[in-house]
Amino acid sequence: MAIVDELAALQAETLAAIEAAADTAALDEVRVRTVGKSGTLTAYLRNMGSVPADQKAVVGKAVNAARNAVEEALEARKTALAAAELEASIDAAAVDVTLPGRSQRLGTRHLINRVTEEICDVFLGLGYTVADGPEVETDYYNFTALNAPADHPSRSLQDTFYVVDRSGEAASVRGESDVLLRTQTSGVQVHAMEDQQLPIYIVAPGKVYRRDIADPSHLPQFTQIEGLVVDKGITFGDLKGTLDYLCKAVFGPDRRTRFRAHYFPFTEPSAEVDVSCAVCGGEGCRMCKGTGWLELLGCGMVDPNVLQMSGIDPEEYSGFAFGMGVERAACLKYNVPDLRLLLQGDMRFLRQF
Repeated sequence: MAIVDELAALQAETLAAIEAAADTAALDEVRVRTVGKSGTLTAYLRNMGSVPADQKAVVGKAVNAARNAVEEALEARKTALAAAELEASIDAAAVDVTLPGRSQRLGTRHLINRVTEEICDVFLGLGYTVADGPEVETDYYNFTALNAPADHPSRSLQDTFYVVDRSGEAASVRGESDVLLRTQTSGVQVHAMEDQQLPIYIVAPGKVYRRDIADPSHLPQFTQIEGLVVDKGITFGDLKGTLDYLCKAVFGPDRRTRFRAHYFPFTEPSAEVDVSCAVCGGEGCRMCKGTGWLELLGCGMVDPNVLQMSGIDPEEYSGFAFGMGVERAACLKYNVPDLRLLLQGDMRFLRQF
């Protein structure tokens, strides 16, 4: 039957057009062209009255079947296209609010700790051992056993932090307390001479406390490393050779050392050691105040009185001692002009090292 064949061809053509529609607008054009008021399939429904009576049942069934197939295909395609267009719209309108990744910086040892360990490693390589002692010390170990006179200015309240003595022991000559925050790690040396077997080769790092106002070259709390050697036949030449080796190991092989006569109660003879300025190479600059040298540490041969008070025979044994501030050493190593920069916690500064 010709009409039925036409309907089959129209249905196939329409379904193909529906499948090919790229968006909902194109799909709506197919809908209007086919099942709209003036659509091709709608025209067959309107012309059913002109169909012969014996063919109406067959033609009517074919028209309804084609219309149902087209409408189902239109609805399915509309749903699919609408979902795709909605997703595309969301993607297009989306705003990226994610932040760039923040990598966690790996922590490092603080510069003061690193320089402390570096200096200790130098002496460990020479056969020394690292000793430790209390930060709260007695007047005897901090001053008396180190040959400091009773009226020495360093023992005054203006220079030393004294704490309340809860032990019930006798008060010191100041009539207040015999307990204090150590002003130097030299007390560790006294403990070592009393407790250890001879010979002694030690370095003693640790915090010390003094009544100083913080400025570019002084701190009320800082880290000190002191060294002590007690053995037979120790001379000032051994001291000079040891400290010269230390300076070259820490600051570089081109750095030179200079010894200047000085006075310390617990050493005789005593000296201060300077290291050549790294900024100007010893020519003189603002960093070294035109001298070409920077003060590093104090040292000397252990006074015989100090040896005797610790039970060591100065006729048989001799020794040397030295002490330096780690913060000062760090500043000299890295040409930092102010000790306070090491303690301010500014990560922009500390990350340089």
